[in-house]
Parts: sequence; C-alpha cells; structure tokens
Amino acid sequence: MGGMIEIPTLSGEQMFKAYRAEPEGGAKAAIIVIQEIFGVNAGIRRKCDKLAEQGYLALAPDLFWRLEPGVELDPDIPNEFQAAIELMGKFDQDQGVRDIEATIHAARDELKGEGRAKVGCVGYCLGGRLAFMTAARTDIDASVGYYGVGIDGLLGEKHAIAHPVLLHVPTEDHFVDKDAQKAMHEGLDDHPKVALHDYEGLDHGFATEFGDRRDEEGATLADRRTMEFFAQNLG
Repeated sequence: MGGMIEIPTLSGEQMFKAYRAEPEGGAKAAIIVIQEIFGVNAGIRRKCDKLAEQGYLALAPDLFWRLEPGVELDPDIPNEFQAAIELMGKFDQDQGVRDIEATIHAARDELKGEGRAKVGCVGYCLGGRLAFMTAARTDIDASVGYYGVGIDGLLGEKHAIAHPVLLHVPTEDHFVDKDAQKAMHEGLDDHPKVALHDYEGLDHGFATEFGDRRDEEGATLADRRTMEFFAQNLG
C-alpha cells in the first residue's frame, strides 16, 4: 500500500524521505505520522497503512535523516533501544518541527488538486511531544499526541495553539511522572482547544502496533478516540 517518497525541506535546498500510504479512491484529508525515537520502523509504517485504510493520505517523515537516514529500530531489543536513546539525545527538535511543517506543505500540495487540503498529525513518544509543538508552531488543522514526553515543559507555548489537540496520557508512564501529568492537566484542562484522556495503569508505548509494550484494550480505545477526533476535525 505504501512506499518511500522525497520531500523538500522548507528552504528547498535539501530533500528527506517519508513513508507514504495512499487510500484507494482519493484521500479525504492527510495525516502526518510522527515517529517515536525508533525511526520510521515497521510499526510506524503500519500506522500509516491503517490510516490509509480509513481514507487518509498518510505521511511519516524520517526525522532523524540529518543524523542517520533510514533508522529502523526495535524497542524490544536492548542495544537498539539504547541506540534510539542516543539518537534522541542528538536530535534537534526545533528542526524536526520544521521538517514536519515541510511535510504538511507537501501533503497540502498533493491534496490541493482535489479541493481537500486539511492536514492533521499524530505522534508517539517523542512524536507525541513533537505533535504538541507542531500544534503550537504551525497551522496544522488537528493534532494527536500519544504519551508525549516533556509536554509539561512546553506549556508556555499553549497560547499559540489555534486548532484542536488530543493527548493520550497513560498514568503509569515511566517517562512522564505523576508531577508532569499533574502539570499537564493543570495547564491544559481549561484550554478550549485541548483535550486529555488518562489511561489508568498503562505505561509508555501502550498503543504501539507491534511488540511487548502494546496493551490491546488501551490501544483500541485510544485509537478509536483518535479516529473520532480526526473524523470531526478533518472530515
């Protein structure tokens, strides 16, 4: 269903790759799938394929391309998990948001001929954080973040969020402690554009497509809420 394409940076001076999955019969909107620290691996590609099955053009940009193009790591393999942590430490998140913005432009350009130009994003782990940053720093139409890390440190940007945001928060996330979760709720519960859902007893990565971290019940519930959110805000 999908394959790799090239997308120009905002400056137009370089190109980076993205996985692209296209629905049959034309897309009703586009969704940018923002990777975890493990790259555009099989799980992220499957997220794109499932969105295409629901009628969306899905694009997953390779955000680590400046560090190491084509990263695909498995979080259940210890040395690969460690490699992902090291890549995250070197990653320029501000530049990553600019590459997401370039992907938004590419999606809108592709949809423009069909008269449908709405674009959303959904991110996981690091991508959940980047989805929040994208909501605050771009004109994306709707954003979803799963177990975003460090969002409590980004609350100073919440005033810039102009379009709907949905955040999935597992209560036993070992990367996002109770104080951080409390700060997120205190800072965002009264925001007119932001909704948070807690998942009692679940840990980071519960909605991964493959591997040991997945919780089937929690993932199914969160994904249903995500699709309802996109249906409401993207069409």
